[in-house]
Amino acid sequence: MKKLIILSVIILVALSSCSSGKKDNRGYIVKVGDKAPDFTIKYIDGTTTQLGSLKGKTIMLQFTASWCGVCRKEMPFIESDIWQKYRDNADFALIGIDLKEDAETIKAFAAATGVTYPIVLDEDGKIFELYAEKDAGVTRNVLINSEGNIVFLTRLYDENEFDSLKQNIEKLLQ
Repeated sequence: MKKLIILSVIILVALSSCSSGKKDNRGYIVKVGDKAPDFTIKYIDGTTTQLGSLKGKTIMLQFTASWCGVCRKEMPFIESDIWQKYRDNADFALIGIDLKEDAETIKAFAAATGVTYPIVLDEDGKIFELYAEKDAGVTRNVLINSEGNIVFLTRLYDENEFDSLKQNIEKLLQ
């Protein structure tokens, strides 16, 4: 009986430590320390590449949509405080991932927000669903280190969290 109880406790601890497929309190199904799920990046000009081909770089994924008010609030700060600072750094990549919209909508959205960093297509939402629950809110950023591991996650736009994101990027690029 004692062995059965110990075995049950071990199984419960093991199950509770697994996060794959389980959302956190912000809708993520990934966590810091996880290997970033790979996907095909589809640019609005039709070209494609794999996220995995960017291994060796610090990568920031920014999940967004034109109808998202918080995204529109955050994007000018991403443009000025991150993209303009690091866009010429060969060790950095910033990729906006637009949820379930077409190329023309994304072009208009980028122009309206003054964003010059690349925003790519996620027409069916499958990229988003690699990182977050299907119905979770779209405003989120995922920071990936040069080894391909997730090192920082944000949700919504909070100035303190955004400052921490910038500090993490700075550290990774030193």
